[in-house]
Amino acid sequence: MPKVDDLPTGLTPREFSARVFGTSEPPAGRGLELAPFHGVRYAADVAGDPATVTTPPYDLIDEAGALRLLAGGGYNIVRINLPRAAGESYATAGERLRRWLDEGVLTVDRDPALYVYEASRGETVLQRGLVGALGLRAESEGVVLPHEDVFPGPVRDRLALMAAAKANLEPIFLLYDGGGDAIAGIVDGAADDEPLMEFCADDGLTHRLWRVTDPALHARVAADLRGKRALIADGHHRYATYRALQARHHAAGDGPGPWDAGLALLVDSSRYPPHLGAIHRVLPGLRVEDAVEQARKVFRVTDFRDEATALEALAGETGPAFLLGGGDTLHLLTDPDEAALSRAMPSERSPRWRRLDTAVLDHVLIGGLWNVPENENAIEVVHDDPSAALARARRNGGTAVVLNPLKVEDVVAVAEEGERVPRKSTSFGPKPRTGLVLRLLRDDLR
Repeated sequence: MPKVDDLPTGLTPREFSARVFGTSEPPAGRGLELAPFHGVRYAADVAGDPATVTTPPYDLIDEAGALRLLAGGGYNIVRINLPRAAGESYATAGERLRRWLDEGVLTVDRDPALYVYEASRGETVLQRGLVGALGLRAESEGVVLPHEDVFPGPVRDRLALMAAAKANLEPIFLLYDGGGDAIAGIVDGAADDEPLMEFCADDGLTHRLWRVTDPALHARVAADLRGKRALIADGHHRYATYRALQARHHAAGDGPGPWDAGLALLVDSSRYPPHLGAIHRVLPGLRVEDAVEQARKVFRVTDFRDEATALEALAGETGPAFLLGGGDTLHLLTDPDEAALSRAMPSERSPRWRRLDTAVLDHVLIGGLWNVPENENAIEVVHDDPSAALARARRNGGTAVVLNPLKVEDVVAVAEEGERVPRKSTSFGPKPRTGLVLRLLRDDLR
């Protein structure tokens, strides 16, 4: 079990991640587990329209967005999940959660269940999977695979909230290869019935939730998952928080309990392949003219005036390639000098890792030719939307770096080898909606 009760400072992300994801002695040896639990859900007749009380994951809501949600009043989950936006403490958030339970705003399902979650656009199902209590596993067991490092600050923040609320407030998102197992029939069979909840949110998607309470089906899920492994697609900091909370309870002598699991959505990627988008960079302190001048030392540069044509050209590249913008002209970087790549990339990394676009960006351009420090003031990120990244760079006089998304098979292969892709490399989706179902960390839910 990782010694993370104090969440030590002074460690690099790589060192901190190794500690918090950790090793266990002896290994649990139970493989991948997703157990039923007593779900906590909004009572629609009290809380109102689910579209007005649920949100995207907490880390996709900026301060302005949180303030807009808070201004709407009512029972929005941000009042528990992001209390600092309202100037409130995590203790206050925990008290609010318990008050909403007492007042019937939130209700606890009587029977333990697995929940089927679906996100669709029109008639097209984009994602469908099972929400349950994920058995926590040390990385050394090769069952739950992280693909990104985590930072102490966000883990400390989520740990303080989770401990105060005594609850898992939103699911992390995992992928596994079911390969036609029986779980597919259970998931799709549940979705043939009327959903517990159905609503269209401001993300343009329709979200639905069903409940599976049959113990025989729970047993079939458990049997099918045994021997499987899952990739953390989204929620690394929350999974690290689950591990930290587990370590805290075990260090206190609490023994086995609800802290040995964490709320998760598990999706069979063979049936519902995820969308993997890129995370683009904006460097406010770097003029695009200077960025291009330095990039020419290693890359071939092709100029474009039309954004659509430039993006099409970028998408057609199979090797490391980047589109720089910030002014009227766009600059496509391709065909990097192999000798320069060899000198700049860490020799201890695998060949697959050294060819990842985000690794080349970090080591050759950002940390090498451009000498930009790796912090949130020097590097901003924009999920998925290249036009938004380019527009932001034009507004602040900086440089936007538009990337192609990584390939899912590359992310999985890197994780299976025990490596991490560089920070802010992947944007998997659709991400599960926060507030659909919560999980209390209590043993008295009977």
